[in-house]
Amino acid sequence: MGMKRVIEVDGMCCKRCAERAEKKLLLLDGVIGAKANFKKGVIFVECELPDEALSECVASAGFTVKTIHERKGIFG
Repeated sequence: MGMKRVIEVDGMCCKRCAERAEKKLLLLDGVIGAKANFKKGVIFVECELPDEALSECVASAGFTVKTIHERKGIFG
């Protein structure tokens, strides 16, 4: 089972942006799941990757990473 992370981002302004972020992350080996919420500007990720890899991936999709932290509980 992978680590559950929350990535807070800037620049995700619509549903299509959220879908782009999810698809980009899901292409990475080691990402088990990704779900983005553009209204809150967060992406929930379950993975076996370091934060640096997640940050680079999200940045390459066109978003600015503000923070990445451990997801605690059901609602982050």
